[in-house]
Amino acid sequence: MELTLPPKVSDRAFARLAEIGANADGKALRVAVEGGGCSGFQYEITLDAPADGDLVLEGAGEKVVVDDVSLPFLANAVIDFTEELIGARFVIDNPNATASCGCGTSFSM
Repeated sequence: MELTLPPKVSDRAFARLAEIGANADGKALRVAVEGGGCSGFQYEITLDAPADGDLVLEGAGEKVVVDDVSLPFLANAVIDFTEELIGARFVIDNPNATASCGCGTSFSM
């Protein structure tokens, strides 16, 4: 039986949040899962104030928050930041996703 753990946030993702000064504005990176997208579910990644009931992940003076409804979809996932030729973005490596779309924000389970 695999142990279910909350998502992890990479040092690179926390460093990017520090670069953009998210916490200085009282904001955190909110990672949520919503129905929709090309594959059934999609990630919603925004800067938002932490709310009651959120799981708060902290590092480098920054915060990433996940609401309780999205949390089961993100079990054992890794929230990271990547810079590629096509652009820079926060990405989620989600072992629960059975398929994903080329857009990188849509997945199925």
